[in-house]
Amino acid sequence: MMMNLFSVFDPSSGNLSLNWLSMFIMLLIIPGQYWNSPNKMINMLMELYKKLTQETILHLKKYEPSIIFVSMFMYLLINNIMGLFPYIFTATAHLTFSMSMALTLWLSMMLFGWINKTNHMFSHLVPIGTPNILMPFMVLIESISNFIRPGSLAVRLTANMIAGHLLMSLLGNNLAENFMMMMMMMWMFMILMMFELAVAFIQSYVFMTLSTLYSSEI
Repeated sequence: MMMNLFSVFDPSSGNLSLNWLSMFIMLLIIPGQYWNSPNKMINMLMELYKKLTQETILHLKKYEPSIIFVSMFMYLLINNIMGLFPYIFTATAHLTFSMSMALTLWLSMMLFGWINKTNHMFSHLVPIGTPNILMPFMVLIESISNFIRPGSLAVRLTANMIAGHLLMSLLGNNLAENFMMMMMMMWMFMILMMFELAVAFIQSYVFMTLSTLYSSEI
């Protein structure tokens, strides 16, 4: 039962697995002319871009880095929403995907900070006003908290995406043999789908916001 429950998150089903293509399915389905044509969807996306860009600029004080974080938000949002469609593999429910993004972003920020702003990075290891006797412990604690940042980003995204999918899979498997019960519980599935849609937005936003805050410390 446990293997069947987690089989929906198996990226390798068969000799020729195309599951990971779900990361690019939106780009394959929607033609390039769609993004250039003025319509309500594009206008709504542009407004969302403006709001997110203004928020990232408040932390970063620059416009250029905000392009990276807003683009990352949209990419995660598309993958999260595509995972809600039937028979489409949820890439963000795997640590392979989320850890690759979080670790790459964190490592690039650390390399940039320690190479170009070494003294500034050292100053973050000891908060202002720390007693001299506690300084070695604060350096250790701050270093550990810094090293676990990519893991916390990746696990947070993966765990939240897995939780809702597991709940829907569990309910669907138990109600598959009882048609009347499934029809009676259909309202619960609709609420779960709305909840998962909200989680898709929230987790993309949280990933972007935390990455922005981590970048603002450099």
